Amino acid sequence: MLEIAPELGEWLADGRAFAVATVSAVHGSAPRPPGAALAVDGAGTVIGSVSGGCVEGAVYELCRAALADGSVRVERFGYSDAEGFAAGLTCGGSIEVLITPVPERSALRTPLTRAVTTEHGALVRPLTGSGALYVPARGEACGSLGHGAEADRTAAARAGAMLRAGRTGVLRLGAELAALVESRVPPPRLLVFGAVDFAAALATAGSFLGHRVTVCDARPVFATAARFPGADEVVVRWPHIYLAGEADAGRLDERTAVCVLTHDAKFDVPLLEIALRLPVAYIGAMGSRRTHADRMNRLREAGLTERELDRLRSPIGLDIGARTPQETALSITAEIVATRERASGHPLTGGHAPRIHRPLRTG
Repeated sequence: MLEIAPELGEWLADGRAFAVATVSAVHGSAPRPPGAALAVDGAGTVIGSVSGGCVEGAVYELCRAALADGSVRVERFGYSDAEGFAAGLTCGGSIEVLITPVPERSALRTPLTRAVTTEHGALVRPLTGSGALYVPARGEACGSLGHGAEADRTAAARAGAMLRAGRTGVLRLGAELAALVESRVPPPRLLVFGAVDFAAALATAGSFLGHRVTVCDARPVFATAARFPGADEVVVRWPHIYLAGEADAGRLDERTAVCVLTHDAKFDVPLLEIALRLPVAYIGAMGSRRTHADRMNRLREAGLTERELDRLRSPIGLDIGARTPQETALSITAEIVATRERASGHPLTGGHAPRIHRPLRTG
């Protein structure tokens, strides 16, 4: 639902009745991830997509039926040889779709309006029943799942944890209750330390992947906006001081990636002392294996534990034979994605089953 938030915000403001279909789970290969949504209003107007075309017609009809009878339902769409001419996914996987009607007068409208008009929060909807709970990043939750106050409190706490990690997926709240949690969060941050040519390429690549990119360096002659057009901001400050300030201000989270490209001990070691103790998603540092060994010794002398040091990806990036700054940026961003998804980084060819989307972690 939150994928089509701007359009739904207009429908809610207009007082329209509509039904929304949201991908709640993905199994194997599928064209769209959990959270992909399609909505249909009473006049038959459609916004969004759940499959890129494979099952849109069937989902449209289910939304129309939900509008007519007011029922919440979960439908599964898959593919087999026997179903080759039925509505299904040609990519071989399957998806589960939660379909929720939203009448003109409904208790759902308040939490839904909060969800689609606020940039940082989680919407929780039960897979059975017509409730909804909105959990903001800060402040009190509103709405209800319709299963009692205790279920709402538990759902709010666990959805909050998923929100902090930027996760969307199904949350099991007991034997009888499951709910779809959709997280709407600001872009994840990519902090690039070291105003070097590799940083310029990495800033561009990170921006392309949807990160908010910051380049930071203590040397004002190198850290200029003109040199890093792909960055959202360029900061002139000692790296460890900047990172500590961002952490203290609460501007880092479990999706943040930290890339240290200076390979200079006077910058690297104080910075990594802080970074390796923060709950961020990825920490990588550039340098040769000799530089890495020296850096690790310095960090041990600074008091870091082996468990903390194990978080450091160094030399940074996946082994793709990168030579140029652009190829190196590809190597680094590929490792960031693989780390986030807990993927192997191996080729999909051969024994590794190819897939487009894997089920998102649900905490």
